Amino acid sequence: MQEKPLEIERVEDAAGSSVVFRLHGPLLLGNFFSFQSMVRNDQSPLLIVDLADVPYIDSAGIGCLVGAHVSRENSGRKLVIAGVSERLLNSLKATKVDQLFTFAATAADARAQA
Repeated sequence: MQEKPLEIERVEDAAGSSVVFRLHGPLLLGNFFSFQSMVRNDQSPLLIVDLADVPYIDSAGIGCLVGAHVSRENSGRKLVIAGVSERLLNSLKATKVDQLFTFAATAADARAQA
């Protein structure tokens, strides 16, 4: 299977209080490094990771999300996962990491609940 590139769209709200990373494509071992780097460099109080256009995630991608959660939690900043499909949620549940995350249906919902 040929790995598709991961495209990441960064959208900052006008007040600078939140940033949305919209991921397009699968989150896999071969392509998560740019996402990981962007998460590490983001200093916003609220980071929303929109996975609505992510069809598949492997164990390395799940590890990347867990790492993002831990690094943000340790620095007092919040991470919300938005737009998770049933398939991705099942992957997170199977690995028992779903309990770590705060989920929202959409990025707008994530901003509203923060």
